[in-house]
Amino acid sequence: MTSTPDTARLVAGLREQTAGFTRAIAGRDPDTPVPTCPAWPLRTLVGHLGQEHRWAAELVRRREQLPVPDPREADPGAPEGWARWLHEGAEELIGAIRRTGADTRLPTFIGPRPAAFWLRRALSDTCVHHYDAASATDTAFVVAEDLAADVISENLDLLSTPGFAAIRPAVAELRGRGERIGFRPQSAEGWVITRAPEALRWERGPVEADVVVSGAVVDLVLVFSRRVPPQDGRVTVTGDRALLDHWLAHTAL
Repeated sequence: MTSTPDTARLVAGLREQTAGFTRAIAGRDPDTPVPTCPAWPLRTLVGHLGQEHRWAAELVRRREQLPVPDPREADPGAPEGWARWLHEGAEELIGAIRRTGADTRLPTFIGPRPAAFWLRRALSDTCVHHYDAASATDTAFVVAEDLAADVISENLDLLSTPGFAAIRPAVAELRGRGERIGFRPQSAEGWVITRAPEALRWERGPVEADVVVSGAVVDLVLVFSRRVPPQDGRVTVTGDRALLDHWLAHTAL
């Protein structure tokens, strides 16, 4: 079993991915469409990311759950100040985690969790939105393999958490009769997801499943997060394709 990145790696990763995001949007028209977020122009994507980091920081500081903010109401300011505004938001979250203590348990939407939960959640979302920005601006998307792998693990942790279906009702449709879905990277152990009748389960290790997606871990993240379709030439799908399609249709976070 591969362990979760430690707090220092999560901090470094959030900085890496925020920096990659800012490079992708530098000098771009705020009205640039974001194809992977069809209802959003680039300005809304920028506003959402900075808003999310600040919202998570406030959750950590106040040690309570707060309403999820509307991305359309976020104001990132003028484009020439976007990079600074985004970096400040990431640093605000990092600072809040450090002052509170990464291991301090706080209330979250899935029950009490260490404060570092919010750092990991923000990093996962930042990685995916970095790709959104990069694809919208035809910029290279780069993410370290360990961070890409943890995007998948972090999402599976949420999807398999008891009670998560109360927040995302579509997740209840993922229960099954033991069907297995596998994601097999080229250079590390993979993920096997079991759709059990009582709950969703997952583990890391050798991949034997009813349907398997194989490819570089970064490309697996893009399929897993529904950023590229399974028929994309960067990955290979073997087995029960309908099972994979059903999974992808019910896993939006």
